[in-house]
Amino acid sequence: MRAVAYKTPQPISAETSLIDVELPMPEAKGHDLLVEIKAISVNPVDVKVRAHSAPPADELKVLGWDAAGIVKAVGAEVTLFRPGDEVFYSGVISRPGSNAEFHLVDERIVGAKPKSLDFAAAAALPLTSITAYEALFDRLKVQDAVSGAARSILIVGGAGGVGSIAIQIARALTDLTVIATASRPETQDWVKGLGAHHVVDHSKPIAPQVAALGIGAPGFIFSTTNTDSHIGDIVEAIAPQGRFALIDDPKTLDIVPFKRKAISVHWELMFTRPLYGTPDMIEQHKLLNKVSELVDAGKIRTTLSEIVGPINAANLKKAHAMVESGRMKGKAVLAGF
Repeated sequence: MRAVAYKTPQPISAETSLIDVELPMPEAKGHDLLVEIKAISVNPVDVKVRAHSAPPADELKVLGWDAAGIVKAVGAEVTLFRPGDEVFYSGVISRPGSNAEFHLVDERIVGAKPKSLDFAAAAALPLTSITAYEALFDRLKVQDAVSGAARSILIVGGAGGVGSIAIQIARALTDLTVIATASRPETQDWVKGLGAHHVVDHSKPIAPQVAALGIGAPGFIFSTTNTDSHIGDIVEAIAPQGRFALIDDPKTLDIVPFKRKAISVHWELMFTRPLYGTPDMIEQHKLLNKVSELVDAGKIRTTLSEIVGPINAANLKKAHAMVESGRMKGKAVLAGF
């Protein structure tokens, strides 16, 4: 089968940073589905792994987590899907990725593809939807009010992949007032179009802009990017006893200033459940199905912003470069081989 892989971590501009390869067809066993890949999207995790994680000597590493496709075969223990089902999912970081014609994935982290979306539009959603949903409801527990705080959430990096879906999930499933950050006219328009009640510019001090809205200090803040650059504003803006979540990887993160306000700090990683095979791993199957239902009901839309082209090394290099630029809005998708 055709796939895109790499042997050595390199800058994306290097000729062999990603290469087209032929690999053996995988076989579905246990809880695994064998999925024929129709579309994939690229996330910051793809870029980080490619740049820093070396496979064992003389071995190839296939990247890719977000995927949408058709179930071609199932393992003996599979109960949730059958051949012919259209699915979407984001895989797990410890297994070969979805940048291939066929891919193995555990059924318990797979959802039914939204019927109203094509494969490309569906492939933009899984990883970011799981991340946003778990951050909002499992980490921040936005369903539980913070005493004395504004019933609002500040989403730092609102136009990125996770921010784009977090805005929509918060609007669809909660009564929170959503404040999103964006710094360019096109990204500000993007987050407004996704449903943000207020937009503030993260290229300027954030806390004074939030205070100027006159709605009170938010009980929840969700930072998706550049947390170390905004930590002072986050500490200033959040309400006492509020809850703060982040997903990026600051080189250092001093959370001592949160002590005075008794702020709880939560790190979200959507790979944790499948990586450790937690007893509640099937919650990702359930939440992806919920996202699919919300899409088909017209309450959430895809965050696809560009289809780069078919799945091959040249186009994946373009998509990686786009993500590395830090100026993405929504998601870049590749469709077909």
